[in-house]
Amino acid sequence: MALQPVNRRSVPEDVFEQIVAEVLSGEMAPGETLPSERRLAEVLGVSRPAVREALKRLTEAGLVEIRQGDATTVRDFRRHAGLDLLPRLLFRGGEIDVSVIRSILETRLHNGPKIAELAAERRPAELADQLDEAVRKLAAEDDPIEQQRLAMAFWDLVVDGADSIAFRLMYNTLRATYEPALPALATMMAEEVGRPEAYRKLAEAIRHGDPAGARQAAQDLLEPATVALLAAISTLEDQR
Repeated sequence: MALQPVNRRSVPEDVFEQIVAEVLSGEMAPGETLPSERRLAEVLGVSRPAVREALKRLTEAGLVEIRQGDATTVRDFRRHAGLDLLPRLLFRGGEIDVSVIRSILETRLHNGPKIAELAAERRPAELADQLDEAVRKLAAEDDPIEQQRLAMAFWDLVVDGADSIAFRLMYNTLRATYEPALPALATMMAEEVGRPEAYRKLAEAIRHGDPAGARQAAQDLLEPATVALLAAISTLEDQR
């Protein structure tokens, strides 16, 4: 265990971050017992209440399990944590984890067409005009990074139109994870976000209340770049 004394005695946040890093890196393995509150406080140079608050947050995040009267043990985050952990998994050790990028791409390709289908079924009255405006802005933009942001704004509207809280929360997490990588993905995403006509086709299907057409338009929009990126990721992994 490579925990270090906390410089700022503010806190639970510092304690939480250090233990999260240890768990995600595998330094603290599933089933491993954490030191006692007292020992953690000594090692980190903080108060026991600060440690207790950090452990509470770790429990809520699904990273540790605390049983009354028993030791605190590390849980397998792959089985117990939620989507809110995804942004932390993307950048580890100062590098992008390509396996996380792959998971995001697979999820967007799987979920995007269904979200578009639901938006065409449930579309609120103002959605069609909002999508048209989003496409207009995208078509007028030349910067590849800004194009990605505008494309996400378009999908933000589609997700709203789908009226699904589960898809909304999932999209929020995927977007928060994806945004820091925009510059790195600009070249590969240029073909997708540089096709305003594909976004316009999807917007038209939603406007006309055509779920099947919206689903197919979303598939046609997302698939080419996704397949290309997944192939690039496979090549990178083969080279390691």
